[in-house]
Amino acid sequence: MLKLYHSPQSRSSRFIWLLEELGQPYEIEYVSIRRGDGSGARDPKNPNPRGKVPALEHDGRLVVESGAICLYLTDAFPEARLAPRVGDPERGDYLGWLFFYCSEVESGMILKFLEVTNPMASNVYDPMIERFEGQLRTSPYITGDRFTAADVLFGSAVQWGSTMLPKSEVLDAYLARLTERPAYQAAQAKEQP
Repeated sequence: MLKLYHSPQSRSSRFIWLLEELGQPYEIEYVSIRRGDGSGARDPKNPNPRGKVPALEHDGRLVVESGAICLYLTDAFPEARLAPRVGDPERGDYLGWLFFYCSEVESGMILKFLEVTNPMASNVYDPMIERFEGQLRTSPYITGDRFTAADVLFGSAVQWGSTMLPKSEVLDAYLARLTERPAYQAAQAKEQP
């Protein structure tokens, strides 16, 4: 059984969406977390070692960190076709985009949010935006013509990070494609307990 430890309006929200895309049975354990504004508190029910979300349990195993959860779920349930399988020539591109998100997109957006203005911050943020938006100018999804779990990460960044991203018809159209998906709609209904 899959169990997602989730706190509304957090990074764990995207994993309700991914679990809906997988089509596997799962349960949600709603937990509290310490919020960026200092509100909230660590929930003793949350097994994440840092008290954060997401945290996923599957058959007695704990998986934390967004990229790891994406990779774990898509490998555990390959029949959902949310990632190229090991050995597929497209797997390298998928992994590249997945880890680009984890290493550059979130950090670049945080630098923007914190209003860090120095050459190093620009050397992170500007090329990240150029690559992210450039890919979506030529493809409907982040890895090409097919929706993957990487789109859950990138789409959630466009959704929650609109103030940290440039105004862009390309990004707006991408988000519109993603939020029309039935699994996304089903996830929204489960966001709150």
